[in-house]
Amino acid sequence: MISSVRGEVLSVGLDHAVIEVGGVGMAVQATPTTLAGLRRGQSARLETALVVREDSLTLFGFADAAERELFGLLQTVNGVGPRVALSTLAVLDPTALSRALADGNLTTLMSVPGIGRKGAERLVVELRDKVAPPETSGTQVEDAAVPSVVASGTMRDQVVEALVGLGFAAKPAEKAVDETVGDLGEGAGSSAVLRAALHRLGPAR
Repeated sequence: MISSVRGEVLSVGLDHAVIEVGGVGMAVQATPTTLAGLRRGQSARLETALVVREDSLTLFGFADAAERELFGLLQTVNGVGPRVALSTLAVLDPTALSRALADGNLTTLMSVPGIGRKGAERLVVELRDKVAPPETSGTQVEDAAVPSVVASGTMRDQVVEALVGLGFAAKPAEKAVDETVGDLGEGAGSSAVLRAALHRLGPAR
């Protein structure tokens, strides 16, 4: 198992980064918040989980070991695969997720694409006693300014595609992106738009 990677960041996309490790560029799927902390040309270290399928090997990256453990824990629940687990961490940060599980907040959990009422109920029943209580004094990750290198039209399409990849339906994703660009302005970076659209699509927190 590849439990972590360290190296130069070759590129940062909306849903993944490429990190050079020993001369090999490794594509790492990650949440927008994790990707916001990476800068092309700089060194980075990510905790990782390798998901092996018959036709693919997919590496998922996380800012810390606790987030990686949550990613694995989510997948112990029937019906939750790696994509849904990553979407959960994209919509709900670890503190919000722990709080929702502890409180049995089905509405918050159902805001994650791919999780319905029955799935939310399973998450609460199976994970409530397995996650650490939410910290009340945790630090909030500030949105980093990531410059956009594409035209606004292309940026919109890329952000919508990233949201669809996380499991959101196309029309709500398009509406959220359009409204977000209207609020932030045409000069907003793609990563900033993606993170703001996720907040718009997810629960208020």
